[in-house]
Amino acid sequence: MGMSVPGGRGGGSRRGRRGGRKQLVSEINVTPFVDVMLVLLIIFMVAAPLLTVGVPIDLPETQARSMNAETQPITVSVNSNGQVFLQETEIAIDEVVAKLEAIATTGYSERIFVRGDTNADYGTVMKVMARISAAGFTNLGLVTLQEQDG
Repeated sequence: MGMSVPGGRGGGSRRGRRGGRKQLVSEINVTPFVDVMLVLLIIFMVAAPLLTVGVPIDLPETQARSMNAETQPITVSVNSNGQVFLQETEIAIDEVVAKLEAIATTGYSERIFVRGDTNADYGTVMKVMARISAAGFTNLGLVTLQEQDG
């Protein structure tokens, strides 16, 4: 009975240690990719609520309940210095209506939130609201923080 030599080179168990070539692995290892995606998902889930509006405003507190929001509203903010912001961009008070008409996707029924700093001039906030209302936008809302008991 004859004995066969594995691999044809002799010394079959030494092949991996010396002189033999490693074969390339043609499979994609998705484990690091999945790990990175899960970490990014968690980071975005935590960071997303913090990125709603970038204008720092100290909102007044009220006892009103929060509204249901299906879509992202247009936000007009007035800070304590009287500067007016549309979303996160500072604009002049005279440009508010023109900019709103340009970005309103559903026309005059677009939901517009007005945010006024606690220390903002009441007159400035009312001027902004009056201009928006006079332009025909009827779905206006004032944004406040919910009052904390205690």
